[in-house]
Amino acid sequence: MTKFGVQGFTEALRQEITQKHVRVGLLEPGAVATELVSQNSQAVQDELAASDAQRIPEPLHPEDIADNIAFMVTRPRRSSIAELWAMPTSQA
Repeated sequence: MTKFGVQGFTEALRQEITQKHVRVGLLEPGAVATELVSQNSQAVQDELAASDAQRIPEPLHPEDIADNIAFMVTRPRRSSIAELWAMPTSQA
């Protein structure tokens, strides 16, 4: 699914079940320092290393994403975070 598809599905689900007091939220992270890049072939890793996308001085840490998830799910029952962007400060 594309990002737009995930966003559309999430919003439709949120609207459908909101009366049951079930919260649905979408967390959209920017660059995060994970081992995901190491799963690519060497050619793809070399291409990514040369691209501007990989020149973010300080990407987020996985713990930053976990903190954002914790924030979303610990809001009072009357509050719902439908969408949250988590970006490194240095990412455009």
